[in-house]
Amino acid sequence: MTTNVRITRRATFAAAHILCRDDWSDEKNREVFGACTTDHGHNYVIEVTVGGGLDPETGMVVNLKHVDGVLRREFIEAVDHRHLNRDVDFMRGVIPTAENVALAAFHRLEAHLKPARLLKVRIVETENNSAEVNAE
Repeated sequence: MTTNVRITRRATFAAAHILCRDDWSDEKNREVFGACTTDHGHNYVIEVTVGGGLDPETGMVVNLKHVDGVLRREFIEAVDHRHLNRDVDFMRGVIPTAENVALAAFHRLEAHLKPARLLKVRIVETENNSAEVNAE
């Protein structure tokens, strides 16, 4: 019997953003996005969950140093201390909600975590607000 195991790596980054649509009036943007229609920032937490079978030699699904390296190289270096709307190429034209940031992180990380499989990315924007993307 093969048992799959999940592990989660947590990291943090700080980024600014604005939630708005250019094709909407200021009034409609404020109605939908509230105070988030002006420049502001968050100290985000990202949690990356990977899974797979255990390597019999190491007892690990994947080395967490590898997960951490991929997370930093493929995502955090691109977003940390940046403005998500203006400074991050893969977020251009995307409203940087927590949901869209989680989705972007999932897509950026998915191909780089072998032999493990990316199962979930969770973005915590505030203590009251988080979003997660799960593998299908």
